[in-house]
Amino acid sequence: MELQQISPSLTIGVVVCYFLFLLGISYWTSRSSDEATFFTGNRKSPWYLVAFGMIGASLSGVTFISVPGEVGNSSWHYLQFVMGNVVGYWLIALVLIPIFYRLELVSIYEFLKERFGVSSYKTGSFYFLLSQTIGASFRLFLAASVLQIAISDHFGIPFWMTVLMTLLLIWLYTYKSGIKTIVWTDTLQTFFLLSAVVLTIVFLASKLELSDHLWQSISSREESTIFNWDWRSKNFFWKKFIAGVFIAIAMNGLDQNVMQKNLTCRSMKDAQRNIIWFSLAFFVATILFLSLGVLLYQYGDAFQIQLPTKTDEIYPFLAMNYFGESIAILFLLGITAAAFSSADSALTALTTSFCVDFLNHSYKPSKHEVQVRRMVHVGFSALVFAVIVIFRILQDDSVVTTVFKVAGYTYGPLLGLFAFGLSNKRVIKDKWVPLICILSPLLSWVLNTYSQELFWGYQFGFEILLVNAVFTMIGLWIVSSRKELRS
Repeated sequence: MELQQISPSLTIGVVVCYFLFLLGISYWTSRSSDEATFFTGNRKSPWYLVAFGMIGASLSGVTFISVPGEVGNSSWHYLQFVMGNVVGYWLIALVLIPIFYRLELVSIYEFLKERFGVSSYKTGSFYFLLSQTIGASFRLFLAASVLQIAISDHFGIPFWMTVLMTLLLIWLYTYKSGIKTIVWTDTLQTFFLLSAVVLTIVFLASKLELSDHLWQSISSREESTIFNWDWRSKNFFWKKFIAGVFIAIAMNGLDQNVMQKNLTCRSMKDAQRNIIWFSLAFFVATILFLSLGVLLYQYGDAFQIQLPTKTDEIYPFLAMNYFGESIAILFLLGITAAAFSSADSALTALTTSFCVDFLNHSYKPSKHEVQVRRMVHVGFSALVFAVIVIFRILQDDSVVTTVFKVAGYTYGPLLGLFAFGLSNKRVIKDKWVPLICILSPLLSWVLNTYSQELFWGYQFGFEILLVNAVFTMIGLWIVSSRKELRS
């Protein structure tokens, strides 16, 4: 089949126009803004806007590229995980949102200071900073890799320069109004992400002559298998489902990046309504991406196209080379949206957490604190840049798998701390918390490494997060007593 590559000049034009649109939103949202706008959006965000924007932020480049490609490796088993996510989101709405609103938090890790003490507070915030830096870097790496192929390679621009320019653009439209700008830009990014996948599905259905029986064709393919009941498999239903519940809680409910957006809503009820509707929309969006994955492989078979061996490259390869100019532009808009949505809110959340949790910035900061906050914003941009370059050298796995694998170790202590704090009133020896939160991931890693030998062939998957959290809770129980909490 003949290649139909998009011209580099058109590619650049699309990216430039998209970025100018983001700058326009930034200018509009930054009028009459103050430092509270950066951190909380002045708590005036419409819930439906936050909910729609969160779809794009949660999907990001990982779902946009990795999930369709992973269909070839693990069918629709990922949907088992997303089913658990939905339950996790509902628990966030019913349990965590009321607590965060009652305490009027800016950084959600301030809860740990109220419940346990300063050491627990700093430890929780540190694990968020670590988790979010790695996660955001992985997601941006994926999107930057596509921009590298689509634009930079044609002009001999090295990968590190592509990443640097992307981060610079993000900093320009978020440095002033922070989370308020992001609530609006995420809405735009979600629109482009979903438009790209829906119109690509329509295009493939037409090319494969499936318009009248699209769903039947997708569901009849081997790649559409959803459930796996082999208890030893990494894709066993209950492992995926339970892991999905707790990863949603850890990576969303206990994540400053996600919760900072929820806390910009006008009221607790609006924030809860936002989470519920977002969870349902996220589930539907995931089905769309999985359906796209099946059609991509079907298209490759039908036209005898040699697909890339790396699953993360399949969608970009076909979209940029075989689907024609219109779909290529849509794909480019989608991946550009993914690139920005995966990093802009992450950088704002990292800056917020570090300034509030470690630098003790007030909610009405002085001019000096504003200057420091902007320096911190630049610093985290540089850190994410360094992690992406390192990951470029080391990456040898599908990014969607890698992100959740890392999350199992870095979010586990966070989940354990919050679960222990919410489930009982025991008082802990706060000074021991950092050691416990170091040992728990190490023990989890050892257990995961030797699980097949120890447990008759059983392999841990994403549920290693839950094991990590349980180790953390056991450690906290050991250093706790029945003394009443301070009133």
